[in-house]
Amino acid sequence: MKLSQHLLTTAMIVLSALLVACNQQDKQQQVQHNPVAFHSADECHVCGMAITRFPGPKGQAINAQGKVKKFCSSAEMLNWWLQPENQVSASAIYVHDMSQGSWDKPDDGHLIEAQLAYYVVAPDMPGSMGTPIASFADQQAAELFAADRKTTVMNFSQLKDALLQQQLSSAAQHADHQHMNH
Repeated sequence: MKLSQHLLTTAMIVLSALLVACNQQDKQQQVQHNPVAFHSADECHVCGMAITRFPGPKGQAINAQGKVKKFCSSAEMLNWWLQPENQVSASAIYVHDMSQGSWDKPDDGHLIEAQLAYYVVAPDMPGSMGTPIASFADQQAAELFAADRKTTVMNFSQLKDALLQQQLSSAAQHADHQHMNH
């Protein structure tokens, strides 16, 4: 009887140690996923353009090994991320909080998780590739920005759906154009 009690106690100690080790490993992995600053030598992962030469929010994706892919705009990063293979390979994605810093020079100290941001499509603002999409940590800041543009605020899920719909519409237009030319 004492032997089984000793084995049970030992098993509980080992299990507790494993749980602590797993928790510490999770924290170490989270540290690897922190966003990094953009530098003048950085080039967009998709188009190869010099990222810091353009105004507006930027984006970055970080994989499980901590490798960072940087993008010249949040829109470029989000369109890249919509590809299923990129959703699997990118364990964390970040965008600038545009309520911090300026449109011409977003503040790299305020990169936020893309899935938690609020978005406003901003075709009237300068940017790099495609229509700029402003990102905000705070919904009220996003609503003020949207009100100035007479548009709406979207959360990540809504923006993802809108971008997918836009991609489908573009693909259908391309297919119609191809069909008409043959």
